[in-house]
Amino acid sequence: MSTDALTAEDLEFLRRPLHGFLTVAAGPLPPQPRPVWFEATEAGTIQLFTEPDALKVRRLARDPRASIVVSAQVDERERWVSVAGRTTVEPGGAHDLAARLAARYWDLDDPARAADLAEILAGEQVRLVIHPETVRRFVY
Repeated sequence: MSTDALTAEDLEFLRRPLHGFLTVAAGPLPPQPRPVWFEATEAGTIQLFTEPDALKVRRLARDPRASIVVSAQVDERERWVSVAGRTTVEPGGAHDLAARLAARYWDLDDPARAADLAEILAGEQVRLVIHPETVRRFVY
């Protein structure tokens, strides 16, 4: 099934601590997806954070198209959601996003993970926002 927007069921699925696999359009052939943390917003966008000089940011400056695929864990029935669209690089909100995602993916009571988050927050970050143009999904 394909649409141009995330459904309520998609958003519920995407709010779980699952890894997404991000691919940017201006990359090598064949594309080389990378695992990322992400957040689905109430506005129906997907956002993630990264360093401003990351290769994906430089590639998005040349071609703003990107996609992310998120799948269920291996011990669950097959399910995935794919979102593709134009991506913007936003200067604000990345540290807040990083803190929210770290709390979602890590146990921040673990001193090592808390130190990892502090290191992320000490550096400069930008927010990547994927504005869905095509959403595909599969549920088995």
